[in-house]
Amino acid sequence: MAKNNSFIRLEGTLDGLTFFRKNGKNFVKTKSGVSRNRILNDPAYKRTRENMQEFGGAARCSKAFRDSFASIARLVGDTYLSARITGKLRGILPNGVGLRGERDINLVDNSASLVGLNFNESKPFDRHFNAPSTGPVIAASRDTVTWSVPDFSTDTYINAPEGATHCKLALCAGYTSNYEWEAVLKSYEPVEDTPNGIGEVSYSAAIPLTGMVGAATDLTVDLTANAPIPVTTALFASTAIVFYQEVNGAFYELAQGHCMKIAAAG
Repeated sequence: MAKNNSFIRLEGTLDGLTFFRKNGKNFVKTKSGVSRNRILNDPAYKRTRENMQEFGGAARCSKAFRDSFASIARLVGDTYLSARITGKLRGILPNGVGLRGERDINLVDNSASLVGLNFNESKPFDRHFNAPSTGPVIAASRDTVTWSVPDFSTDTYINAPEGATHCKLALCAGYTSNYEWEAVLKSYEPVEDTPNGIGEVSYSAAIPLTGMVGAATDLTVDLTANAPIPVTTALFASTAIVFYQEVNGAFYELAQGHCMKIAAAG
């Protein structure tokens, strides 16, 4: 793959060359001469087909994971969130039972690998909020999550973006099922359809960014409507901070600065 240094910026395919932009730079590569039919049928591409199947499974599992945080992900996620989560799940696949191309995505036994994942890599949660707390606590029944943050100074423990006058802390929790290869359907499917991709968010009251909060901040996410939770379904809990600007008594979400990370799993 070569860089395109011409002042003419092309995008698309022309005479077997594909022009595209990535990270603000222009690139050009030759068009692949391998047909789709050959990839899907030629024994020489068996490993490629195996990788394609497992990548498809990781992508489906990644979507369910993101769906469980859908109500807040648009605020806190970056452009590459989907790809990064899929990559994490691809890393789990070698631990799964089955033949190459059909290995289980055992998220339950490997859930710890996603703890610490920031939804926006350029805005790590711990860089913007680091008040002392024990972090989210997942109940043994895995249908309730709590987070208690003792009184703290917003001046000391919050790195707010310019223009922010208030913030809200948020506790989010969501379920993602293990995925298995279904030979009949020729695709990866969730072991349990529910509560796969289901989640909830609990926000604190608006906190002025001026000195001490004045009291502990206690948040609870109640997911008992989904109980009992299947043993093949993982629960992920995340902590977030969302920034606002108060104008004439109304709170407006800022366009930037929000962040969230996966803080616990069970």
